[in-house]
Amino acid sequence: MAGPVHKFLIAALLLLVHAGAATSGAHAAEQDQRDLMLQAQVASIASQARGRVGVAAVDLDGGGAVYVNGDMPFPMASTAKIAIAATYLDDVEQGNLRLDQQFAVMVPVSQPAGERGAVAAVRPGEVLLAQDLIERSITRSDNEATDGLIAAVGGIGRVNAWLSRIGITGQRLDHTMATLVRDDGRIDPAKTIDVRTSSTPRAMVSLLHAIDRGGALTPQSRAALLDTMTRTSTGRNRIRAGLPEDAILAHKTGTLADVTDDVGIVRLPDGRHLALAIFVTGPGGHSAHAAIIAQIARTLYNGYSQPLIGANQEFVRR
Repeated sequence: MAGPVHKFLIAALLLLVHAGAATSGAHAAEQDQRDLMLQAQVASIASQARGRVGVAAVDLDGGGAVYVNGDMPFPMASTAKIAIAATYLDDVEQGNLRLDQQFAVMVPVSQPAGERGAVAAVRPGEVLLAQDLIERSITRSDNEATDGLIAAVGGIGRVNAWLSRIGITGQRLDHTMATLVRDDGRIDPAKTIDVRTSSTPRAMVSLLHAIDRGGALTPQSRAALLDTMTRTSTGRNRIRAGLPEDAILAHKTGTLADVTDDVGIVRLPDGRHLALAIFVTGPGGHSAHAAIIAQIARTLYNGYSQPLIGANQEFVRR
């Protein structure tokens, strides 16, 4: 990140959603024929996976939503780094921290299995500006930089407290990145729902809403975070692969054993914005998972690129 102030590239209005695998009466009130058709298409694509798939998509300006397993917890993996970076930016707003402060990255320390504690051992490494830790954490998904941010804000509990304060339910952080990587593979995410360091698709799009609308962060911090997310270099074969080359996408990927995630906000051709959270778990490999994510993203992007006939299409172009 070149500095704490960045041009605000992505803005959106996210309607709070009631997400689930099936369309209930409450969902029907939010969804129209297009939504239901797209939801059926997305569910069909998701059925190709050999594990669990969760999807939430909301047309932030024109209305409409699609959900598949929207209230089911999924491993967040590195998509958790959005909340971690946002917590640091909130501390900047409160005057507790600065973007030009220096902190060490936290490097994992190898330990014999019998000496391992609940939290993976780390040691201070390279010292960087906080804004550079955020840049590495989001754009490169750097785990050591992320653990440096967790240490800087005062630990995992501070991240969860921030999520709670802004009204996010269904998302929680229980691990440092070093611990998450060390313990990766101990639980089969396709067969077991582990609520630790997890998010429902609904909770993730609610977080995107809270950041994007400025309720969780000031416009300056919001712009800095979303601009950084447009420079994400990981997961080019996921949501990005399902979009036109010139589409503006602010997103964050996540990857663990049998876990492939991608979440973010994409600008539609007419200026509307679409929030997406796509989680895929199970066997088959990351390339197969990524193909499913790209296909879902393409289906949703194409579907929501077509305005509803007779709908009120007055919205602010941002």
